[in-house]
Amino acid sequence: MEELAKHGTMLPEDMMGLTDEQIVELKLKDEWGEKCVPMGGWTFNKDEIGRRNGRQPNEKMSEVLKKAVEDTRAMISKKLVQQEKFVTLAIVQEALNILRGATMIVYPMGLPPHEVIRREFTNTEDLTGTQASLEIIDIQLAELWFSGKQMLPGKKIKDFLGPNEKTKIIVKLQKRGSGPPGREPLMSEDDQKQLMLRAYRREQELKVRGIPVAHYRLVK
Repeated sequence: MEELAKHGTMLPEDMMGLTDEQIVELKLKDEWGEKCVPMGGWTFNKDEIGRRNGRQPNEKMSEVLKKAVEDTRAMISKKLVQQEKFVTLAIVQEALNILRGATMIVYPMGLPPHEVIRREFTNTEDLTGTQASLEIIDIQLAELWFSGKQMLPGKKIKDFLGPNEKTKIIVKLQKRGSGPPGREPLMSEDDQKQLMLRAYRREQELKVRGIPVAHYRLVK
């Protein structure tokens, strides 16, 4: 969606990655780009990787798309775990509806049939051979894992955790037959950054005081 707000709709597959000279030489034309024009007009903002036609919606319409992206990201953010809020299928569907609504406002004529965003909305995107395809697990082939143990169907959470209702755990989805997923790091990325920052500040403080860092570590 951010790319749609920056560079307009996707080019047809036979035009993707070609230079302007090659497009002219091959007499190719983005006919859908002429039909699917953003509301309020557009300004040209070239897509350097050659996937989109560069017809960026005006500032107001671009903000509509960006705001929709920000709102939907907040609805499914990992930070909701810390707030003890659930992400349900209904919330995900609501987020998709917000994105659909934003694109309908900006592109009242709709998006081209080859536009990946349109295919995602209609669940017709072909992910064969892409990295994204590896992240999709068929519900019939999905397994739940916790602490290196598979949570078998028919079992209750208390069978794995005991009766403590206040325990927080991380349960991971895994494709059947893939074995246990990788363990969580002992510290989060933010904690690691804070630890390194404190160590750096301490070393700088020791340098100011004239204490060799290696000597300090040895004594400590």
